[in-house]
Amino acid sequence: MTDTDATRQPSRRQLLHLGGGGALALALAGCAGSGAAGAGGSGAAGDPRKGRITVWSWQGPAAELKALIPEFNKTFPNVEVTVEDIGNPAIWDKITAGLAAGGQGLADVLHIGVDYLPGYVERFPGGLADLGPLGATAHRNAFAAGLWETVCPDGKRVNALPWEANSAGFYYRADLFEKAGIDVGALQTWDETIEAGKQLKARTGAHLLGIDKPASQPDAANFFQMLLQLQGAFYFDLEGHITLESPEAVRAMTLIKTMNDAGLVSDLAGGWNALMSSLKRGTAAVLPWPTWFGGIIEEQVPAEAGKWRVRLPPAVRRGGPTAATVNSTHLAVAGSSRHQAAAWSFVEFALTRPASQVRIYRGKGIAPALLKAYDDAAFHQPSAFFGGQRKGEIFLSALQAPSPAVNYTADYARALKLVTDAQSQVLLKGADPAEVLAGAARELARQTGRKAAR
Repeated sequence: MTDTDATRQPSRRQLLHLGGGGALALALAGCAGSGAAGAGGSGAAGDPRKGRITVWSWQGPAAELKALIPEFNKTFPNVEVTVEDIGNPAIWDKITAGLAAGGQGLADVLHIGVDYLPGYVERFPGGLADLGPLGATAHRNAFAAGLWETVCPDGKRVNALPWEANSAGFYYRADLFEKAGIDVGALQTWDETIEAGKQLKARTGAHLLGIDKPASQPDAANFFQMLLQLQGAFYFDLEGHITLESPEAVRAMTLIKTMNDAGLVSDLAGGWNALMSSLKRGTAAVLPWPTWFGGIIEEQVPAEAGKWRVRLPPAVRRGGPTAATVNSTHLAVAGSSRHQAAAWSFVEFALTRPASQVRIYRGKGIAPALLKAYDDAAFHQPSAFFGGQRKGEIFLSALQAPSPAVNYTADYARALKLVTDAQSQVLLKGADPAEVLAGAARELARQTGRKAAR
């Protein structure tokens, strides 16, 4: 179970980033979405037990969706399903181009990352079918906290159904912390973790963690974003107002500056390749990455079995949350599909049936958003690599914890670019966190016309 979302793509934030051709296509959208809206009316639903549908996904998840087809066809023998591995990031430009063309050439079922979903919904009204009339609302309480509000932000239209849910994780080298005389389980806050990091580096030479300081890749702000979400905050509030200079954002960036000033942050310039090199060389003792990264560690450093452990991250403020769903993926149905009902039958079979999600987890390690799936023993097995820990139970506790919905908006890419630039100024030039974030907020407002939150 090592082929998680990480192995089928270099990096989540990098490849769910609304950049390049995708952003250009979005800018050209205009009224293109209205063409798909007509096709997506209730009269286009079709027969839920009959039709020919195509599914777009990428590598690992595409293979798992294909594997579900024989079992699906036992119940739906007259629904012909073709799963196409479009590749990642190619899928984002292809979906965007199809939506911009009024739905022409789109598959019936679309695998969409949480970073992209709001942009598609905002820029292309009707480009994605409303799954509510097809039966999605029956499953509103089936998924990890906050995810229903993500796919149904207005409480009316259901734009997609959650598939994968990754919680914030704190993977660490237990042997290094033991050598430094540090009880990792006792670290309740990031302030305490920074102090422990100083002792760790003095006694082992290892950095606490690594960050892509010059932001050579779009996902350089992953850690900052995790710290934000651990405070229930993000780049925008639920009304779409800008929150880049909020107290939570300043606190998160200040923590990063404090770590860096203390010499605890290694430079991962170069992105994914630098991260893998750091992992293999043991440069950093902590990898603050989501659920899916555990499989990467096992794959990259198999000889270190037993040396690694995982826990939920420390809180940003004492007594604060230690759980956050930091990214997710979803299945949507194209508004232009002539077989929406049949497409929904496949989506429902894949995402709301525990047996389907367990099979996918066993095959590729994709952590399900469907809470009922975690009743299976697969999620409660001790991991020899992680010293006998039951990883599934650790992350399940995070998915069950209260978690606010996250509003990425259609302007997430712009916000991400400004945040990574601000972080680089802090890390490379010692800039003041509050000042650079205030500047980023002003620039984001200028670029988007959005107002700052009050």
